[in-house]
Amino acid sequence: MAFRWSSSLVCLAALALTPASAMQERDPLAPLPTAPPQAAPVPVAPRPEPMLRPVSTAPVVRSSGFETYKSRLTVAARAAGVREATIAAVIPYLQQNARVIALDRAQPGGPPNSSVIPPFAPYRAQHVTTDLITRGAARFRSYAPQLAWLEQRFGVEPQVVMAIFGHETSYGRITGNFDLLEVLATLAYEGRRRAFFEEEFIAALRLVDRGTPRSRLKGSWAGATGFPQFMPSNVLRLATDGDGDGSANIWNSEMDGLASIAAYLQDAGWKPGIHWGVPVTVPASLNRASLQSSLVPPRCTQVFRRHSRWLTVREWRQLGVQPTGRSLPDGEMATLIEPDGQGATAYLLTGNYRAILDYNCSNFYALSVGLLADRIAAGR
Repeated sequence: MAFRWSSSLVCLAALALTPASAMQERDPLAPLPTAPPQAAPVPVAPRPEPMLRPVSTAPVVRSSGFETYKSRLTVAARAAGVREATIAAVIPYLQQNARVIALDRAQPGGPPNSSVIPPFAPYRAQHVTTDLITRGAARFRSYAPQLAWLEQRFGVEPQVVMAIFGHETSYGRITGNFDLLEVLATLAYEGRRRAFFEEEFIAALRLVDRGTPRSRLKGSWAGATGFPQFMPSNVLRLATDGDGDGSANIWNSEMDGLASIAAYLQDAGWKPGIHWGVPVTVPASLNRASLQSSLVPPRCTQVFRRHSRWLTVREWRQLGVQPTGRSLPDGEMATLIEPDGQGATAYLLTGNYRAILDYNCSNFYALSVGLLADRIAAGR
């Protein structure tokens, strides 16, 4: 799921980080001074689609508190400039979805400060499968000219774009069938991340204002939609026309979905011409304590805690950390992660890995995307 942490959660800037050869850590990943991609606007209809009360088979919570809360959403929508016709067609008919609440509360994960981290290998086996590799490689070949154009336009490795498409929706097979506005209103009311989900609810209303049919606004229980699994605010900001028809339709056009993923990664600071990372062997004698980062990340503390401090690839080689296949430029900055502990495969990660983390702030997610991308590009 693509989040944008600047709005509360899927992440604005890469962490400030630096060479171990310096006395203090500083930022080797300053954002490139490039303008964001010009996303094709979502076409504006002359008036909103007529919307009747949606027929929902989802379990509903009858809550007087939720009925009262809808007044708050109405006030917020008006303050944001949403059309009265859209407000009247949507908010009075919203229902609290019990299934969404149950799924949100059942998310995996231990206590916030737990030091117990499961191994990566089982997750990798579930998300870098023969099926995903085979279908991704076939699409990679069939879309070769279009993907080459995307790489030229955005500077992002096309195999990574394809891997995110595969990871998020199984190449469009599973995009979610929850009513997006109902989901976002329910999660906002639940209150755990109220400010974030209220902003996304308003963004979804803006999509309706711009002419997106309510019937098209389907997605995951967490509020992500379309082939890229964007939150509504990212649809407004980064949905991109990839098939040249003048419309950015991330729900029906695979090329629009792929172009939008590429636009997201570029916006997250992807550096052209640099791979996300490489598997490496680590000598048993490596002094890991001396490589711990002293930086305090502004977000995703548990995720970044697993990364070493930044060194150049040359400095890693001098410490005995050796790539097992392709390598990275000697002067490129990289961090080390050992997701299955000492003695197992480790990875040197570049700044572009951070762009994948921006899409979903999970080391397991980002590593599996990178590894799936490598297998897709290799065709096996």
